[in-house]
Amino acid sequence: MNRTYYVYILASRRNGTLYVGVTNNLLRRVSEHRDSMVEGFTKKYGVKHLVHFECFEDIHAAIHRETRLKKWRRQWKIDLIQKENPLWDDIFEQLTAPPPSPEWLSQEQKIASPFQTR
Repeated sequence: MNRTYYVYILASRRNGTLYVGVTNNLLRRVSEHRDSMVEGFTKKYGVKHLVHFECFEDIHAAIHRETRLKKWRRQWKIDLIQKENPLWDDIFEQLTAPPPSPEWLSQEQKIASPFQTR
């Protein structure tokens, strides 16, 4: 069975405090940070915005990458984030957003409940 592992970077704000972590469930782990369920650094400094992540099939490769990133200079991490996410958007919001409605649906159909009878 193939598993996916994630190395991620959270930020408190654009150019703010950064945190690097590794997990096998990105959405769950980022949710824990966002909801301040994790005691420690991210809760203390309000680091909640997912600004970068990378996927790995091998846990050892993921841990190695996390370790390397943690040793990087701050500016290198900022450069990495800005290369793929120049506006420092919270990627978590994009990953958890509902899929857009097809353009062919009318505005009324987009708003109507799927359980609503006509």
